[in-house]
Amino acid sequence: MDSLIAASARALAGGDALGALKHISLRDDPPALALRGIAMAQLGELARSRQLLRQAGRSFGKHEELARARCVVAEAEVALAMRELGDSPRALQPALASLEAHADHANALQARLIAARHHLLLGRLDTAAEALQQLDGRPLPPPLRAVAELVSAEIALRSLRTRDAQAALARAQAAAERAGIVALAGEVAAARTALEQPAARQLHADAERPLRLAEVEALFDSGALVLDACRHGLRAGAAWLPLARRPVLFALARALAEAWPHDVPRDTLIDCAFRTRHPDETHRARLRVEIGRLRKLAAPLARIEATARGFAIAPLDARPLAVLVPPIDGEQASLQALLTDGAAWSTSALALAMDSSQRTVQRALAELEAQGRVRAIGRARAQRWLAAPIAGFTTILLLPSTLPLT
Repeated sequence: MDSLIAASARALAGGDALGALKHISLRDDPPALALRGIAMAQLGELARSRQLLRQAGRSFGKHEELARARCVVAEAEVALAMRELGDSPRALQPALASLEAHADHANALQARLIAARHHLLLGRLDTAAEALQQLDGRPLPPPLRAVAELVSAEIALRSLRTRDAQAALARAQAAAERAGIVALAGEVAAARTALEQPAARQLHADAERPLRLAEVEALFDSGALVLDACRHGLRAGAAWLPLARRPVLFALARALAEAWPHDVPRDTLIDCAFRTRHPDETHRARLRVEIGRLRKLAAPLARIEATARGFAIAPLDARPLAVLVPPIDGEQASLQALLTDGAAWSTSALALAMDSSQRTVQRALAELEAQGRVRAIGRARAQRWLAAPIAGFTTILLLPSTLPLT
């Protein structure tokens, strides 16, 4: 390895992309191309980065298996940063095997972390958590440790485990400070800020109170029956009744919950559920059918009781009842709230949950995507929508550094 390549790799390991380019910007040999690709990725020029990494991978000879494997993993991380998620993490396996066979442990760990982040961006929280567990007990370089803890925090936040998320973010901050990479430290700070932002509002009679994620978690743990208008369902402790695909039942449940402990007149329920202010006997008959369905589904959590003028909800075991709604009103806020579960939603499913037209949902999603608040994967009928990551994903790209990273 010549001195310029070594100096460039050393600069990249410290997060100094411009300093790295000064050493190799005019060179087109494979190691220089690979390092230029990494530098361009760290500067945000992802398309150019991928082009350089592919060129470098093709230029390395057959006997340079380790260098080619490093380029494959680097390109996979660029694709991740570009949110091009079509390739399966299984494509990383041959490169991972080569890295481990050549004892390049830091870059092998990077490949495993890329696979975990890939699953997370696809909304596969359980699979991402399993992939992350494979890194437990392994010594990680500070940059990789920071990213791993950011992923762990994201999984915890999507699962509404705020204490775990706070602990992971504290570890991420310590690792980012040791790494000395400004972009990483900025992402940790942004994630901690997001944790303190209002995540929902709790309605009280004629007032409302904003709640942070930790307060939402505390409300869920309190044992109260919660009408969750963010994720569209009823919750009591660990019990969860999803109603996102039953918009009429959810509308009825919300009307009853907002009126608790009082009842709701039948005509008011018909207006909420069926959107008509001039009910007739057919609407009243349908109301009885839908109330019967809701009563059966909600039986483990609450009773739906008939009164002289309408219906009322009565939580079991004399539980208190709380109503959670998105932090702001409007279709965009409701869409974002639905997507916070980390799962991938189709526009048809979102339209059903919102009790709105698919075209209206598509317009709202397009506006949210332009603001960077949601993201799409797939195309046409296979397209699915997910919430944007709570923290961004800095492209660390240690690869294909030939320096030991500790």
